[in-house]
Amino acid sequence: MTITFITGANKGLGRETARRLIECGHTVLVGARDREQGEEAAAALGARYVPIDVTDDASVAAAAVDVAEHEGRIDVLINNAGVHGPVGDPGDLTAADARAVLDVNVIGVIRTTTAFLPLLRRSNDPVIVNVSSGMGSLALTHDPDRPESHVVAPLYTSSKAALTMLTTQYAKGLDDIRVNAADPGYTATDLNGHSGPQTVTEGTDAIVHLATEGPGAGTGRFVSRHGEIAWS
Repeated sequence: MTITFITGANKGLGRETARRLIECGHTVLVGARDREQGEEAAAALGARYVPIDVTDDASVAAAAVDVAEHEGRIDVLINNAGVHGPVGDPGDLTAADARAVLDVNVIGVIRTTTAFLPLLRRSNDPVIVNVSSGMGSLALTHDPDRPESHVVAPLYTSSKAALTMLTTQYAKGLDDIRVNAADPGYTATDLNGHSGPQTVTEGTDAIVHLATEGPGAGTGRFVSRHGEIAWS
């Protein structure tokens, strides 16, 4: 049975991804910083809760130990935890703002991936899915016909641009693991005040697709629910 660990899985895209993958037969581990919300989500979904704060080295290490002791391996790691940060005038940004966003959206992915690599390497078909965004695409954010071009969110967009590049580097450097990035699209979640036109189920299409492709699928791709996105 496929064992999948999802960060930020207590709500939004992470929770819906967990629900759908359980329906597909995966054993899902709900990773979340908030214990009460994480335990509630896991109980409601039929998953197991694992405490993890992706901004804390000790917490991430403890989560990996927890999974090693209980499941012994994972087959799929979904780096979903993310924060939005300030919107609007970039003249008001502070270094503290930047650290807070990058620590979750980029450095948190590095922390978690490094800690869980030994568990992934015990799998016959290890997969990493990084939940990125079209908001990090230079092409999409410069296309006036795309909603991504009408938002000023300096730290979120730059963090997702970094995450997509990080994904390509992992894909090149980890030849024994498939590493891809998913663009959920403009989805109604807490992150955007539920303003997105897509449902949370539609927003998880690309994530679920990448998590369930099976052996032989490609690596180093950026995928939306409509297909592959150019790395630009």
